[in-house]
Amino acid sequence: MSGDLKIGILGGAGRMGQMNIRQISMTDGCVLAGATGRPGSDVVGQDAGTLAGVGSLGVAITDDTAAMIAGTDVVVDFTLPDVAVEAAQLAAQAGAAIIAGTTGLSPAQEAEYEKAARHVPVVRAANTSVGVTLLIALAEQAANLLGVEYDIEVLEMHHRHKIDAPSGTALALGEGLARGRGVNLEDVKQAVRDGHTGERKAGDIGFATLRGGDVAGEHEVIFAAEGERVLLGHKASSRQVFAAGAIRAALWTKGQSPGLYNMRHVLGFED
Repeated sequence: MSGDLKIGILGGAGRMGQMNIRQISMTDGCVLAGATGRPGSDVVGQDAGTLAGVGSLGVAITDDTAAMIAGTDVVVDFTLPDVAVEAAQLAAQAGAAIIAGTTGLSPAQEAEYEKAARHVPVVRAANTSVGVTLLIALAEQAANLLGVEYDIEVLEMHHRHKIDAPSGTALALGEGLARGRGVNLEDVKQAVRDGHTGERKAGDIGFATLRGGDVAGEHEVIFAAEGERVLLGHKASSRQVFAAGAIRAALWTKGQSPGLYNMRHVLGFED
């Protein structure tokens, strides 16, 4: 319908891209306006809805990212860092909001989202799941309440194809935990342990990474003290929860002012 939010999907033939397309087809108030594929890929020219298993939507996969973004109100990105940076720049020029779900970006690449946010709403989320957003908020509160006598460890597991570690979600949890303790994560982060490491340093936030199979995403925060452990966790049995959160975030951007937001804003946890 004419008043529906026009959403573009980067990487429309990929696993997350197809899930986002399926979510759009099930959600009122929005339509698929475009989807991209890699230049030279045999999916270019194919119907995005057919590829996603929801039937023809009359939207062909294109390798022209700029043209696709120019025809949208908001673009959803779960791709690769270089693709994400280009998309952020193009979206800012086209006036399209961005749901930025790509992880593994360098600080310089992350800065491109800050630049884009001067012109359009940008929802930066390492994980768009509603449950993970709640977990990060709870972890921050727990870290604030529990003293340094509680050692903090973040354990995460993902499928064998994931290319960055620790996961973006694990690092987002780490940022929340560090905020709760009033420290800078980079000052207390311990992501690698190998060989004769010596005793654990008080106040560190440790990370452990597991990879294997088809695990959509599992995260657990462990607060370990003498005589007890407090556990907070989240398990995703399907990546569809990430698509549901991403499209919810896309709808939320309608009418929002330019700025850098996160899923806590989308869910009303922050003003």
